[in-house]
Amino acid sequence: MSVRTTLADGRELLFFSLPGHTPAPVADRRPLPPFEPGQSQLRYDQTTGQWVAIAARRQDRTYKPPPDQCPLCPGPTGLTSEVPAPDYDVVVFENRFPSLSGAGHAATVPDGFIPQAGVGRCEVICFSSKHTGSFAELPVPHARLVVDAWRDRTSALLAMPGIQQVFCFENRGEEIGVTLAHPHGQIYGYSYLTPRTAAMMQQARAHTGGNLFADLLAAEVADGSRVIARTELFTAFVPFAARWPVEVHIYPNRFVHNLLDLTAAELDGFAEVYLDVLRRFDRMYPFPLPYISALHQYSDSDALREGYFHVELMSIRRSATALKYLAASESAMDAFIGDVLPEAVAERLRELA
Repeated sequence: MSVRTTLADGRELLFFSLPGHTPAPVADRRPLPPFEPGQSQLRYDQTTGQWVAIAARRQDRTYKPPPDQCPLCPGPTGLTSEVPAPDYDVVVFENRFPSLSGAGHAATVPDGFIPQAGVGRCEVICFSSKHTGSFAELPVPHARLVVDAWRDRTSALLAMPGIQQVFCFENRGEEIGVTLAHPHGQIYGYSYLTPRTAAMMQQARAHTGGNLFADLLAAEVADGSRVIARTELFTAFVPFAARWPVEVHIYPNRFVHNLLDLTAAELDGFAEVYLDVLRRFDRMYPFPLPYISALHQYSDSDALREGYFHVELMSIRRSATALKYLAASESAMDAFIGDVLPEAVAERLRELA
């Protein structure tokens, strides 16, 4: 269950709490202008068939504030924070500087240079009230609470008009581009299918035999050289054609579309294996590994019914002293070049159990 309140500009704020903890929000007394959805645009790139969100207001978003001015830390006075409360376990709120916002229709391909409303929803999820630390340091029950919050928001956003896809993700580390150090992630509700999802669904529909993702999972398990962790319910492995120096995919052993399809036991198992992988990441070097965590979720709609829920974790760190930058081949041509053998990364991660 969640507790809902409203911020000074009208945005929604939700508290998710551990057993025995009762949230105690205070009035948000910041002098904020009213939140106005619909300030972004979607523009169609006719050369690629992809949508581009234009959200100029994001230029004003908060950028690397000092710790004592962090907008994600609890704000018991109601004057300093996006979370006006003396403490919290997990919170979710509408992004003040969203890429997409507002209800409406799913994006449709226009005839010519006609911008469309940036329909969608962008939310911030704070994993803990503690400013320092990381997801990997959460106790299992707290990590499961985050999973429950992801699940709650997936259900809520999928029910909103115009939403085609829900994407939960985390960017961790300044090397990735994080501008707020407080442990947090984001949740996007898109009014279109993202390019990566569209490409994967095209491959899945063209696949002969069973489900593409299920067949890939079975092949990785049979091969075994890239599997780093496997339980009764989940498997984590480095993919055969990994794009990133460190890349791990986590799959449930049973085909499901999204978090809503997982049983209570599977949700517990997911929290545990997810923490396991993140903790291995942080044992790779004497310092935290920067990473992106991407939850790929689907539905039983015609466009997405082949989609198999999974998590893709990736890092740009290729050694203790070097990062992989996405230069011309990757950025201009989308042609990735791997710097390390996936099997070597898998072996290293297995050793870090």
